[in-house]
Amino acid sequence: METVTLSTKYQLVVPRAARERMALKPGAKLTVIDKGGVLFLVPSRPMRGFRGIAKGTRPSRLRDKKDRH
Repeated sequence: METVTLSTKYQLVVPRAARERMALKPGAKLTVIDKGGVLFLVPSRPMRGFRGIAKGTRPSRLRDKKDRH
């Protein structure tokens, strides 16, 4: 686990190892999520990044809530 310090200008430096693992580049946008006092930094993806996410699904095979057990 890595620790960072919040600067006087409220800036954080993402440690090199984390940047490399997440393939972050300068100018990357991160979404900040606050859950119960914990901050999560999630890399934002362009809508094109979601293309094909539901590939192979067939609407005819989906069930309504009332049909589920």
